[in-house]
Amino acid sequence: MDAAMVTALAALLGAPVAAAAAVYGSRAQNRAAREGHVITGYDSLTAKLAAERDKAEADQAAAEAKAAALELEVARLRLLVTQLGGTP
Repeated sequence: MDAAMVTALAALLGAPVAAAAAVYGSRAQNRAAREGHVITGYDSLTAKLAAERDKAEADQAAAEAKAAALELEVARLRLLVTQLGGTP
């Protein structure tokens, strides 16, 4: 075999190997990108849920404070009715 034949055979054998390497590299890159998107989506969802939980806790605390204030007002009015001679 002469040098030209060896070069041609090397090119014919090297092209499929290079193509396979490119396909494998592309798949690995796509997988990494997908995993990155999944992690980003998970972090975003977790942050939204934490914010929603914090808001719900704040709303609950405000509602409990309002209920306590209303109970105090009812007790005050009952005392006033009793002082004025009525029955609550």
